[in-house]
Amino acid sequence: MQNPSVLRKHAALLDHMADRLGVDLEEATMRGELRVSELTDAVLSCTACADPTACRHWLDAAADGAGATPGFCRNSALLGQLQDKLSI
Repeated sequence: MQNPSVLRKHAALLDHMADRLGVDLEEATMRGELRVSELTDAVLSCTACADPTACRHWLDAAADGAGATPGFCRNSALLGQLQDKLSI
């Protein structure tokens, strides 16, 4: 099992990445576009990232409304799908 502080760190990184893309993970879950198990898997996938510091730097530099995740993001596909589903 993962260390709780590591899980919290990566949950926050995932949430910030989603925010930068204009994706509200809570809303996506409530609308049925994202299952809780998918969100859990996404956090676990994030914990396997080889360079979370690069993620933090990208998040610090990226503006809200970014069109896509950086190429190294392990959750690019999921977040891109949610962007498409939740866009008006």
